[in-house]
Amino acid sequence: MSSRAAMLIGYVRVSKSDGTQTLALQRDAMLATGVDPARIYEDLASGRRDDRPGLAACLKAIQPGNTLVVWKLDRLGRDLRHLVNTVEDLRTRGIGLKVLTGAGAQIDTTSANGRLAFGIFAAFADYAKRVVMRSDDAGIQAWP
Repeated sequence: MSSRAAMLIGYVRVSKSDGTQTLALQRDAMLATGVDPARIYEDLASGRRDDRPGLAACLKAIQPGNTLVVWKLDRLGRDLRHLVNTVEDLRTRGIGLKVLTGAGAQIDTTSANGRLAFGIFAAFADYAKRVVMRSDDAGIQAWP
């Protein structure tokens, strides 16, 4: 851990940049959680897109001992594999993750219960990946 004070860093995203969706609800939740407005990174882009400059800047700026705060898990990852890889990268860098609402709201990797919940989540993702790999291998072996 670094000697710097731990900070909450927020990341918010909506899928459409045409004005039909707003970041206001997510930003309000960040502020209510104690995230400094200057430390909220944002994207107006589909989560499936690889080029999310707000997320890239957020992941570059966040430091060991900090906690990344997201409104829902689906705001962070493109898909399950990307999400698990992103959170594992945060963990190895000494960065926590806190999910405010939705299916992943029990995840707060700065607590023992949150680490357990995410560990179970990651185990399911690993299992799903291995099933797909076995299916792919079987398909390749069956190819004439």
